Amino acid sequence: MARDFTSVGVVGLGTMGAGIVEVFARNGVDVVAVEVSEDALDRGRAILTGSTDRAVAKGKLAEADRDALLSRVRFAVGLDALHAVDLVIEAVPEHLDLKQRIFTELDRICKPEAILATNTSSLSVTEISVATSRPNQVIGIHFFNPAPVMKLVEVVRTVVTSADVVADVEGLCKRLGKVDVTISDRAGFIANALLFGYLNHAVGMFESHYATREDIDAAMKLGCGLPMGPLALMDLIGVDTAYEILDTMYRRGGRDRRHAPVPLIKQMVTAGLLGRKSGRGFYTYERPGSPVVVPDEQTPVPADAALGDGTRAGGGSAGPAAVTKIGIVGSGTMATGIIEVFAKAGYEVVSVTRGAEKSAKVFEAVKTSLNKGVVRGKLSEADRDAALGRINWSATLEHLADVDLVVEAVVEELSVKKALFASLDEICKPGVVLATTTSSLPVIDVAMATQRPADVVGLHFFNPAPLMPLVEVVETIRTSAETTATARAVCAALGKTGVVCGDRSGFIVNALLFPYLNDAVKMLEASYSTADDIDHAMKLGCGYPMGPFELLDVVGLDVALAIQRELYLELREPGFAPAPLLEHLVTAGYLGRKSGRGFRDHTRR
Repeated sequence: MARDFTSVGVVGLGTMGAGIVEVFARNGVDVVAVEVSEDALDRGRAILTGSTDRAVAKGKLAEADRDALLSRVRFAVGLDALHAVDLVIEAVPEHLDLKQRIFTELDRICKPEAILATNTSSLSVTEISVATSRPNQVIGIHFFNPAPVMKLVEVVRTVVTSADVVADVEGLCKRLGKVDVTISDRAGFIANALLFGYLNHAVGMFESHYATREDIDAAMKLGCGLPMGPLALMDLIGVDTAYEILDTMYRRGGRDRRHAPVPLIKQMVTAGLLGRKSGRGFYTYERPGSPVVVPDEQTPVPADAALGDGTRAGGGSAGPAAVTKIGIVGSGTMATGIIEVFAKAGYEVVSVTRGAEKSAKVFEAVKTSLNKGVVRGKLSEADRDAALGRINWSATLEHLADVDLVVEAVVEELSVKKALFASLDEICKPGVVLATTTSSLPVIDVAMATQRPADVVGLHFFNPAPLMPLVEVVETIRTSAETTATARAVCAALGKTGVVCGDRSGFIVNALLFPYLNDAVKMLEASYSTADDIDHAMKLGCGYPMGPFELLDVVGLDVALAIQRELYLELREPGFAPAPLLEHLVTAGYLGRKSGRGFRDHTRR
């Protein structure tokens, strides 16, 4: 039987340590909360009482339960107060020498049978354990911030951790209402190993001026459904903390360049731009510790700052052109969705397909989708009829001669797109914006098939287009400022968020998303953890709507492999090389849900 922990000690009462104290006290466990000084103890006590008072104010905790919770906590200065506890969890700053000194002292003070645990998120539990004479009783118990809310706990065993200790801690996690994933001692464990490569990559995008901080964050929130954008998350975690974790993972994890901290991160730490806690990081905050973002010199100029003569404040003729009539070329799912989006937004639409039969199919698909909107109460019958009435059906490109914007949504083959754009160049009037919805091909290659590359831009809608709020506006080195402004204005008129980025493989979303998915496959391939535990870790530890393997099976493993190959081919980053397991599954025909089997068997569900 798992042991019954009646008392625990927590060393370090910062945000994480105080949160861990609250978790145990909420669940009826007596806690000895320890700090190095009375001042530090008072700060920790204030964090705990502030958190529980907020819970009472929000109706999530009764006053009597709060009082009972606080009565279970005894605050003390010095480690000697922990002599009788059953378990100690250390939650001090991420410095190996500091943690080793604490564990040496705990080994001397605590009773022989006590378990000694570290909440480290990146350091070696093994290296911490050897500072004691009982390494078999040392384990990692990695809570996520905020500890009272986040359900995940990573239980980290070393090669010498006793199986009984692991089982006891797993049982304790269940008692606390947490979901535990048990893993071995490797840099970053599951969540941080996958999360921080992605965060580092996002900072690299920002550092190179590939996209603005606002557009990078909006892209990942709206395109992937993430709770926070990567740069806002860096500010929440703390830029200094992120640097320490990345540096540790780089040194411990085989010196993978994806974990080598982007130089900007070290520069920000040196300059004291640490994120929310210092009042400024990637964003500027109302005051240190505040979550409220305030405008600064990098805040974008609002669209209504455009002047009446078509110039923008600051100079340059970059105002949007007037757009009232749209041409859409293509008959697939994406084209169908884009037709619906524009028609519902009040634009006159010319749909061009390769024949009357395809036009009829697209018409039926648009009509069916609009009817679903009526049934769900999201669209009136009059609005549905008006939207259908705005669409003109055609099988010839010549009918695009008088449109203001053409959106191409044909097959993802460069030769096909180039031939289409060469034809549009001859047919369309001067000044028309020519947009491609490609998600992987170079927009510049398409643009140079025309005699007007300044008028060509990428408009990457996400599927399903009527529902997804994001559009990536992709500029080539030849795209004019007016074309970009027009594309952004059209996105706003559609009720979409347009994010501007350069013409690079993957744009923003795919360039950040698919290397993370590839890293997850490599983790599974190395037998570090199971697909279920990795999915749990990212959903419960990071708040992702889907785990990486759930998402891969939905996207299609063949699609993921093709995108990863494109990223690797363009960037030549060794860490972007497709995981062999991904290639093998695709070769075997295991493509995900669409084939019935991918990382999971979907035929039995």
